[in-house]
Amino acid sequence: MDFEFDTIIINGKIATASECFNGDIAIKDGKIFAIAPDLKSLKSKSVIDAEGAYVTPGGVDGHTHIDQENTPGAQNYPYRGCDDFESGSRSSIAGGTTTFLAFAMQHKHRPDHTLSDVIGHYHDLATGNSYCDYGFHLIITDPTPERLAEFPKLIPDFGISSVKLYMTYDSLKLNDYEILHTISTARKVGITPMIHAENVDIIAFFSEELEKLDLLDPYSHARSRPALAEHEATNRAIVLSEVMNVPILLVHVSSPGSVQRIRKGQGKGLPIYAETCPQYLLLTDSGLQHPNYEGAKCVCSPPLRPSKEDLDGLWNGCRNGTFTIISSDHCPFRMDSDVGKSVAIKDSGKAGGDWRLIPNGIPGIETRMPLIFTFGVCTGRLSIERFVQLTSTNTAKLYGMYPKKGSIIPGADADLVIWYPQDKYKATVLTNEMLHHNCDYTAFEGMEMLNWPRFTIVRGQVVWDADKGEVTGTKGYGEYVSREPSWFAKNQILFDDITQTAWKNEWRPEFDRPSFK
Repeated sequence: MDFEFDTIIINGKIATASECFNGDIAIKDGKIFAIAPDLKSLKSKSVIDAEGAYVTPGGVDGHTHIDQENTPGAQNYPYRGCDDFESGSRSSIAGGTTTFLAFAMQHKHRPDHTLSDVIGHYHDLATGNSYCDYGFHLIITDPTPERLAEFPKLIPDFGISSVKLYMTYDSLKLNDYEILHTISTARKVGITPMIHAENVDIIAFFSEELEKLDLLDPYSHARSRPALAEHEATNRAIVLSEVMNVPILLVHVSSPGSVQRIRKGQGKGLPIYAETCPQYLLLTDSGLQHPNYEGAKCVCSPPLRPSKEDLDGLWNGCRNGTFTIISSDHCPFRMDSDVGKSVAIKDSGKAGGDWRLIPNGIPGIETRMPLIFTFGVCTGRLSIERFVQLTSTNTAKLYGMYPKKGSIIPGADADLVIWYPQDKYKATVLTNEMLHHNCDYTAFEGMEMLNWPRFTIVRGQVVWDADKGEVTGTKGYGEYVSREPSWFAKNQILFDDITQTAWKNEWRPEFDRPSFK
């Protein structure tokens, strides 16, 4: 039989989470079939010449708000993110992300809705609409015994192995008692809790003080959420994790003080994982001070921090291994929409708006990979291997998709990004007009990009071709990814043995620590 590959990628510098080497990649039936130094002579339907550019695994974005009703920060207002699964996934592939995880939100005002109902609703939104592969996290806002009793079904029945918990926002927050019950239940069935750590009472206090002073401009959003509010909640989340012996991920970490607390916990051997985002690596709160309400474009939570030292502290966390992943926290709202950021002027009746009514979030699913490549790899802050870890492989491992996703090995999905050779890419100033989301701005406007994905490949199909300047994929090609427990949690038995001893000897020797198995 005359064997023929679907595609062969030649002359690439293949970059994985552990090494970089010259080689070719052969693809068959959506999978990586072979990797070898020279496959040019083999028969193939198509050949892509990487011309000495890096070939990396497709990006895996573990934190996106897509087609989400009443998104974080919305409280009781009719805000709605402006990207659905069609526009969000289109934007995703144009920026080199081939798999993303979106949030399916449980609502406190719908106590009759089971978790199965919530998941079914998001499947209805996503099925047939995505250009790339996707999965779901569950946001838990009402952890009643009835809802927690559904946790054992999440992995086997729905392929969902992660839940998100909020320590802030009135409509979403859980108290410590509720968090303890939720994470202990999650641990028993192999589900990874994600935690948004900010102290809700500190925020409420400063919000009231700012209102008394009539400080309602977008910059006051950052004033209301000082870094110490994140530090305290981060430390408390780590303690709750340690008490229950549960691995957790702290999402969108924005402050070096939080990084220090996370690193201290990791140094004790605790399974604490951490995520940051490009906005916290590249932007400061000066963007919130732009006139004519333009500062609303940079309102997100946690807020942007004040100084270059803050940015440097987070980059250090990316280099030294404190951060496990870099996600986008893509949460887009249009400025010109009555259900977007302009509602803060319309509903407040104030010319300068009211920051308390601004929906929190910025777009970023398309810019995440090229921004981290530009300001990480091209500047020497990150090795190409560390880039792959932070933007792809570790996310796939953390959320139970590895090695199907996030890897370049035979048998893995052929999800790949081919970059431009550095000497052939002309630096480009980023504008919103370049992007493919449904948002009318980008907070990264004007930044000089030093590389951009040339080709994005999802399961063997070229879905983005920058040479042509267009998306070449098809809506509906994306598939739902059913996930398993976290790859990182596989070492939890060893961790149990170590910490059982630590609990007895260092904490309360008169008690046995419960195993929660």
